[in-house]
Amino acid sequence: MTIDVTAQRAIPVPPEEVAAYAMDWRHDAEWTQGIRTAELTKEAPGGGFGAGAEVTRTAYFLGRRIDYVLRVAAHEPPRLLDMVSVAGPMPMHVTYSFEPAPGGTLARIRVRGGGGGFYRLAGPFLARKVRGNLDKDLRDLEARLTGRE
Repeated sequence: MTIDVTAQRAIPVPPEEVAAYAMDWRHDAEWTQGIRTAELTKEAPGGGFGAGAEVTRTAYFLGRRIDYVLRVAAHEPPRLLDMVSVAGPMPMHVTYSFEPAPGGTLARIRVRGGGGGFYRLAGPFLARKVRGNLDKDLRDLEARLTGRE
């Protein structure tokens, strides 16, 4: 079973502000469903966060603890952050994109992946759950940036 789920939301904040917050791994646990910790475990070749950097996350999904590492494949602020898993229970590709929109930003998150074992058995339920989580992530992102928490 593979999933390919996208969620998007118009956020009444400029793209530079949305991207600066959302692309900063130090904020992951504040607005991303299930993430308890995120740590920069490998810097980009030029130092800091950018293409080639790796972030290790601990999350809970469907009651299970998941530890995984995402490598930054593309980092083009304020437009794009693209990450692929290099360690974890299943292959995963996460893309955050931010486009100017009337009155603010169109924020989009896309998650693609293939599930093995338990996740393969979950079938369509898994895709629905991921979609629900992404929708909530974007609502929480907007609430944090607009002060409407």
